[in-house]
Amino acid sequence: MDKDTKPWGYRWRSSRLLVVSSITVALFAETFLYGFLTPILSYMLEERLHLDPSQTQTFTTALLTTHGFIGLVSAPIVAHFAEKTPSQKKPLLIALAGCFIGTLMIALAPSVWILFLGRILQSMAGAGTWVVGFALLANNVDKQHLGQSMGMAMSFVTAGMVGGPTVSGALLQLFGYWAAWSLPLIVLVLDIIARLVMIEPGLESSKKIDSLSKPVVSVVSNEVDPEETTALLSEAPSTVNPDDCKVENKHDLKHEYYRIMLSDPRVLTGLANVVVVSSLMSGINNTLPVHLRQAFGWKSLLISMMFFCLQVPNILLSGPSGWLRDRVGIRGPTVFGWLAMIPLILLLGMPGDSHFPWAGGDAAGKSIFTTSLIALGSILPLVRGVGAVQLAYVVKDMETKDAQLFEANRSNLRVFSMTEVGYSLGMMLGPLLTGSLFEGVGFFYMTVALAITCLIQAVISWLWLDTLASPEAPEASV
Repeated sequence: MDKDTKPWGYRWRSSRLLVVSSITVALFAETFLYGFLTPILSYMLEERLHLDPSQTQTFTTALLTTHGFIGLVSAPIVAHFAEKTPSQKKPLLIALAGCFIGTLMIALAPSVWILFLGRILQSMAGAGTWVVGFALLANNVDKQHLGQSMGMAMSFVTAGMVGGPTVSGALLQLFGYWAAWSLPLIVLVLDIIARLVMIEPGLESSKKIDSLSKPVVSVVSNEVDPEETTALLSEAPSTVNPDDCKVENKHDLKHEYYRIMLSDPRVLTGLANVVVVSSLMSGINNTLPVHLRQAFGWKSLLISMMFFCLQVPNILLSGPSGWLRDRVGIRGPTVFGWLAMIPLILLLGMPGDSHFPWAGGDAAGKSIFTTSLIALGSILPLVRGVGAVQLAYVVKDMETKDAQLFEANRSNLRVFSMTEVGYSLGMMLGPLLTGSLFEGVGFFYMTVALAITCLIQAVISWLWLDTLASPEAPEASV
């Protein structure tokens, strides 16, 4: 009776559609909250916490930098503890609960220190969502559809980045402070409900396998004649305890895993892609408002429209870009994306620069800038998310060669913790480097540095990006 008993609604609660939907909503909520605070932070610091307006920028920079640093430190720790749980649903629930508490602390914050504590908790929870969420996504999507699923997930990530700051500013101005904060809290509650309903596919079957494995060992060791088992089990002496071997091997295999992964140029290329994309996006976001005010005299409304021009094509084309990677492989589209971004980034820096008088006219400069930004947003999906897909492909390839070393769930947790570390590192480096270049040599030479970075990344991608996604991949030809 117990073997066939399944929880209520098992079929739809364990469906991959529900699992993938729950993960994408969680990723949306995390990025939505990241940008949600920015437009209303000055109101919170000056009106609610009664700080001097001259301190607003200092505390804003410190708060955003703290978010990136905590994410950088938290990702490996989250992955370490998530490895010890048989189900990845529990770490997801813990991460979401932490995110809810952190968000509530920020909204209620009576002091700057509570504000920082809430942001730290929010960042730690966000790291857990990224690491465990992407690992669960990779475990529950077939390899031939992995690129498209990752692309759709990244479109929700981008939607959160665009929607967060836009919605928070509008709600604050139209309906007030608590009406603004009610929206992310409602989203988090709905996400908690979705994760409670969700049943992780394959977990029940894995439990049955584990429970059946021990009786099989005991039967062989106790009931069968030793002479009959000598030839069959010559490589596994009966005096060795299998459980002791597992404990020792797990410790050794973990260190061996990281040594192998971090010495593989394909893995390093994927991580480099994550860092560069994150640095590029956060760096542009950091310098764009000030540049547009200086070059064209634009105010907040027109500046926000430029962010829409950059991100909306990214949202719409993330799914098709993932489908393209599934069809033709990730190397070709990624290299093309990096090369195509070079002239577009350079064009962004020309309007308003004295070296390019032909782009200095008011009408011409605005047209060139806007068109280049839309084109850049259309190309970004070809390179965005490639790092996570690349790492997932490499792990799946290595698992076929050494299944013991690359256990499916635990391996994905570790690899996506590395992805989150790379992303957080880019979120720290991007604003730091672009801000320094912008103030030191100007916006155009800052774009030259970004263009050179794209060229280097294109070369690295051509040399070491995997081609396992292509129809000619080993799995497809079998």
